[in-house]
Amino acid sequence: MIRHETIERRGLLLALLILITVSIGGLVEIVPLFTIESTIEPVQGVRPYSPLELVGRNIYIREGCYVCHSQMIRPFRDEVERYGHYSLAAESMYDHPFQWGSKRTGPDLARVGGKYSNEWHVAHLVDPQSVVPESVMPKYPFLRERELEVEDIAAHLETNRLVGVPYTDEMIAAAAEDLRNQADPEADHEALLARYPKAAVGDFDGQPDRLTEMDALVAYLQVLGRMVDFSAVTPTQLRQ
Repeated sequence: MIRHETIERRGLLLALLILITVSIGGLVEIVPLFTIESTIEPVQGVRPYSPLELVGRNIYIREGCYVCHSQMIRPFRDEVERYGHYSLAAESMYDHPFQWGSKRTGPDLARVGGKYSNEWHVAHLVDPQSVVPESVMPKYPFLRERELEVEDIAAHLETNRLVGVPYTDEMIAAAAEDLRNQADPEADHEALLARYPKAAVGDFDGQPDRLTEMDALVAYLQVLGRMVDFSAVTPTQLRQ
């Protein structure tokens, strides 16, 4: 008790001891991080986005979809029953920036891939109220009219590789072709699917003769939550 009173009455001594305590605690937490390559344990199935999905993700961010839709299902019963398996850190390891959040004017989209058809997504994006009457979502009909610009897609993949996304030289070289083929129902998709397993392929916007921003956005939405087979995820990975 006497020692406590002595320390508390001396401001400089108290400040010094607090600094020492915080420094030790910080070092204990920080130093071990330099001994491991990553704090995220990889999960089988997670892969980089295909070129078309990546462009669709850029459109998703450009149009501010993240303002009303999160992509982070919390490990609570009500969320898991509504949206599906809770989100794993590894699912966002190639996202720059990630789409976590807590603001949900609209539903969480972490598991929306494969839940609805391409036609549903197009109708919903063109006129949300025609599909969900109570929706407050704005309309995006212009996405079906805007031709997709793909000239810089290889450079875009190279830039993502600089920040740790494992795009290979083969992926970068085939980027423009993969982007077009994914939205072409007549194309040979074998090589594309070998590079990007579980990618949705075919006509997305109902206009097979055109490559539009709607194609890219729907391709991105259709892959969300589909990469990981949760029946094969280990308990250790689920504790992330």
